[in-house]
Amino acid sequence: MESGANPLYRCINCRNPLALVEDLLSKNYFAKSGKAYMFQHAMNVVLGPKYDKQLMTGRYTIADIFCSKCGEELGWKYVQAYDMKNRFKEGKFILEEIKMFQKY
Repeated sequence: MESGANPLYRCINCRNPLALVEDLLSKNYFAKSGKAYMFQHAMNVVLGPKYDKQLMTGRYTIADIFCSKCGEELGWKYVQAYDMKNRFKEGKFILEEIKMFQKY
Protein backbone atom coordinates (compact mmCIF):
# COMPACT_ATOMS: atom_id res chain seq x y z
CA MET A 1 0.00 0.00 0.00
CA GLU A 2 1.51 3.27 -1.10
CA SER A 3 0.87 6.54 0.66
CA GLY A 4 1.30 9.89 -1.04
CA ALA A 5 1.68 11.59 2.34
CA ASN A 6 4.83 9.75 3.39
CA PRO A 7 8.18 10.31 1.67
CA LEU A 8 9.53 7.07 0.22
CA TYR A 9 12.75 5.53 -0.97
CA ARG A 10 12.17 3.78 -4.31
CA CYS A 11 13.99 1.29 -6.52
CA ILE A 12 16.20 3.17 -8.98
CA ASN A 13 15.25 0.77 -11.81
CA CYS A 14 11.47 0.39 -11.56
CA ARG A 15 10.36 3.01 -8.97
CA ASN A 16 8.91 0.31 -6.69
CA PRO A 17 8.49 1.72 -3.12
CA LEU A 18 11.10 0.17 -0.80
CA ALA A 19 11.08 2.04 2.51
CA LEU A 20 9.52 4.98 4.30
CA VAL A 21 11.78 7.88 5.26
CA GLU A 22 10.41 7.55 8.82
CA ASP A 23 11.90 4.03 9.00
CA LEU A 24 15.43 5.27 8.22
CA LEU A 25 17.71 4.49 11.19
CA SER A 26 21.18 5.37 9.86
CA LYS A 27 23.07 6.53 6.77
CA ASN A 28 26.40 5.30 8.18
CA TYR A 29 26.67 1.90 6.49
CA PHE A 30 28.74 0.62 3.58
CA ALA A 31 28.01 -2.04 0.96
CA LYS A 32 29.64 -3.38 -2.20
CA SER A 33 28.64 -0.28 -4.16
CA GLY A 34 29.53 2.24 -1.42
CA LYS A 35 27.18 4.09 0.90
CA ALA A 36 24.18 2.27 2.37
CA TYR A 37 21.31 3.04 4.74
CA MET A 38 19.83 1.02 7.59
CA PHE A 39 16.03 0.81 7.82
CA GLN A 40 13.73 -0.57 10.50
CA HIS A 41 11.41 -1.95 7.81
CA ALA A 42 11.50 -2.49 4.05
CA MET A 43 8.63 -3.21 1.66
CA ASN A 44 8.32 -4.87 -1.72
CA VAL A 45 11.50 -6.89 -1.26
CA VAL A 46 12.21 -10.59 -1.65
CA LEU A 47 14.73 -12.31 0.61
CA GLY A 48 17.34 -14.66 -0.78
CA PRO A 49 18.74 -17.64 1.16
CA LYS A 50 20.35 -17.02 4.56
CA TYR A 51 24.13 -17.34 4.83
CA ASP A 52 26.93 -16.40 7.22
CA LYS A 53 29.21 -13.52 6.29
CA GLN A 54 32.07 -11.65 7.92
CA LEU A 55 31.37 -7.92 7.63
CA MET A 56 33.39 -4.94 8.88
CA THR A 57 31.75 -5.01 12.32
CA GLY A 58 31.61 -8.76 12.87
CA ARG A 59 30.09 -12.06 11.75
CA TYR A 60 26.41 -12.23 10.84
CA THR A 61 23.79 -14.42 9.26
CA ILE A 62 22.30 -12.30 6.50
CA ALA A 63 19.94 -12.67 3.55
CA ASP A 64 20.35 -10.63 0.37
CA ILE A 65 17.28 -8.58 -0.55
CA PHE A 66 15.93 -7.98 -4.04
CA CYS A 67 13.26 -5.71 -5.50
CA SER A 68 10.01 -7.68 -5.80
CA LYS A 69 9.18 -5.98 -9.11
CA CYS A 70 12.42 -5.93 -11.16
CA GLY A 71 14.70 -8.31 -9.19
CA GLU A 72 17.47 -5.75 -8.60
CA GLU A 73 19.75 -6.71 -5.70
CA LEU A 74 19.30 -3.91 -3.17
CA GLY A 75 21.29 -4.91 -0.07
CA TRP A 76 20.69 -7.35 2.78
CA LYS A 77 18.73 -8.11 5.92
CA TYR A 78 20.52 -8.89 9.18
CA VAL A 79 19.09 -12.19 10.40
CA GLN A 80 21.48 -12.90 13.30
CA ALA A 81 24.48 -11.21 14.88
CA TYR A 82 27.03 -13.45 16.58
CA ASP A 83 28.38 -10.61 18.75
CA MET A 84 26.05 -9.36 21.51
CA LYS A 85 26.96 -5.71 20.84
CA ASN A 86 25.58 -6.03 17.29
CA ARG A 87 22.28 -7.71 18.18
CA PHE A 88 20.43 -4.41 17.64
CA LYS A 89 20.94 -4.95 13.88
CA GLU A 90 18.93 -8.18 13.81
CA GLY A 91 15.83 -7.86 11.64
CA LYS A 92 17.01 -4.57 10.11
CA PHE A 93 17.50 -3.89 6.40
CA ILE A 94 20.49 -2.38 4.61
CA LEU A 95 19.70 -0.72 1.28
CA GLU A 96 22.49 0.49 -0.99
CA GLU A 97 22.25 4.22 -1.73
CA ILE A 98 23.06 3.75 -5.42
CA LYS A 99 20.11 1.33 -5.84
CA MET A 100 17.38 3.74 -4.69
CA PHE A 101 16.17 7.33 -4.77
CA GLN A 102 14.03 9.42 -2.44
CA LYS A 103 10.63 10.59 -3.62
CA TYR A 104 8.31 13.00 -1.83
